[in-house]
Amino acid sequence: MLERFRAAASRLITPLAVFLNRRGLSPDAVTAIGTLGVMLGALVCYPNGWLWQGTVVVTFFVLADMLDGLMAKLSGSASSWGAFLDSSLDRLGDGAVFGGLLLYFAYQQQEPVWAGFTLAALILGQLTSYVRARAESLGFRADGGIAARADRLLIILAGALLAGFGVPYVLEIAVVFLAAAGLVTVGQRSRSVYRQAKAPA
Repeated sequence: MLERFRAAASRLITPLAVFLNRRGLSPDAVTAIGTLGVMLGALVCYPNGWLWQGTVVVTFFVLADMLDGLMAKLSGSASSWGAFLDSSLDRLGDGAVFGGLLLYFAYQQQEPVWAGFTLAALILGQLTSYVRARAESLGFRADGGIAARADRLLIILAGALLAGFGVPYVLEIAVVFLAAAGLVTVGQRSRSVYRQAKAPA
């Protein structure tokens, strides 16, 4: 879903990437700043019930997820370390978003059921990424499924934004859907790896 818009988004942020490269800011620094911004926006705003405000902050810093890679490409400094750092900090940022919403449900709404679904969505989302990484380390492919990271992030941020503007139950629907979609995606990827592992040499 979100991946389809990466090319258009890259063209929009290319001037900013060029500017930051000329200023001597490294892609790794942009990665770290973006993750820190996402964490602060999610863990400060969401637990206080500032849903749309937090989503605006998080979305702004999520753009760094595309900006750092584009900077590295334009400057010729792309490396395995940069890819590793970016992927690792993505997990941290995702955890902060879902963790902040979990705290919102638990303390602002006092709704343990929805907090539980948010926790399930967080765990299964992280497991989805782990299954792919582990499969690729063993020489298999496991990048299919209905809930890739970009899709999960788009859905949860859209749900939080709309909930912040007063749309009822949209955030609850989002976390339930993501928990279910995460479970299905883990199953799909695991089945794909199983078939590859059991296929005749």
